[in-house]
Amino acid sequence: MPIAIFTLGIGVFCLNTTEIMVSGLLPSLSAEFDVSVSTVGYLISIFALGMVIGGPLLTVALLRVPRKKALICLLLVFVLGQALGAVAPEFWVLVIARVVTALAASAFFGIAVAVSAQLVGPELRGRALSILLGGVMIAQVVGLPAASLIDQHFGWRASFWAVGAVAGLSAVAVAWLVPVTPLPERIDVRGEVAALRNPRLWAVYCTNAMVIGSIVAGTSYFSPIFVDVGGFSPSAVPWLFAVFGIGTVVGNAIIGRFVDRYMMPLIFYGLIGVTLCLVVFALVAENRVATVVVLVVLGLIGLPLNPAMGARVMRVANDGPLVSTVNASAINVGVVLGPWAGGVAISAGAGLVAALWIGACMAFIGLLSVAPAYAATRRARPLDTAAMAAVPGSEAGPRP
Repeated sequence: MPIAIFTLGIGVFCLNTTEIMVSGLLPSLSAEFDVSVSTVGYLISIFALGMVIGGPLLTVALLRVPRKKALICLLLVFVLGQALGAVAPEFWVLVIARVVTALAASAFFGIAVAVSAQLVGPELRGRALSILLGGVMIAQVVGLPAASLIDQHFGWRASFWAVGAVAGLSAVAVAWLVPVTPLPERIDVRGEVAALRNPRLWAVYCTNAMVIGSIVAGTSYFSPIFVDVGGFSPSAVPWLFAVFGIGTVVGNAIIGRFVDRYMMPLIFYGLIGVTLCLVVFALVAENRVATVVVLVVLGLIGLPLNPAMGARVMRVANDGPLVSTVNASAINVGVVLGPWAGGVAISAGAGLVAALWIGACMAFIGLLSVAPAYAATRRARPLDTAAMAAVPGSEAGPRP
């Protein structure tokens, strides 16, 4: 793997840390701006909404900009957004800062995926994506706890400054280590947009939203489930999240090795595993040992499906930045939908484990949506991975 892909992964780590760090700063932000915790929680939804709506528009605007230059500029805009948040005198200024960083994050993700695909070629795209998206997994294990720790010792503003500083160093690393990748000879903005007219692509987007939404529906309520249902002490909660986070990192490394050859089987059987994990968790949430076992398995097979889903998007459509940016937007729709549906179920009196049942239902819907494509790959004649990836719209790969 080119060192440039690891460099871009550091950038993804910064961007994703910013997306999720607010959940660890809720009490401090609530006290600072004299607003309710639920109001501060809207900062998470605002970030997701900025990625859903603004990211694709900004990506279109940058299509004619050399990709390395665009990546550096987006990281610098992100740093400015973090700085604005760090000095925010009022809550509405922090809201603006979240919108700015969300726009930069979404466009950066799409362009970084496109650059990674160019650097390795079709036969290693899945593995490259697993490294790039490893930044997302590490943000769960390192970024969020670090932001919370900094908040406890130096205040929440220091957390914003710290992430901004790492992003600034990442911009320097991109300038130094990421090579200039040539733009297509003819930049066809209409052609990039036309790729989004593919109905199969939108079916893939919907599947991806359901997959991530199913996992986030559960993880958003893990903390009260651990304490109020499982009987864990509050001090054990960070360790349980660490177990889950380490599982995602390990799972991402393992799945990334096999994505390019077994993309569809990984997605299909992975979704079966996610559905079963969430169902089992809902049934055994009162058992501490069983809870830990389920957490490990869910960590290994849940979020690590991301590289396979990203590779599928490129096979069905193309490796352009707009297609990948819209995929990030679709995933963020799931990030908003899953916790919202779980919260509605809990508010209706169904209990905390209702969020796990909601997640299981979403995963099962994702499984049903991907089943026809998986069946088609089983019927397809086994071909060389590189040759298969060169067939436009093909999802098939060598069968296990």
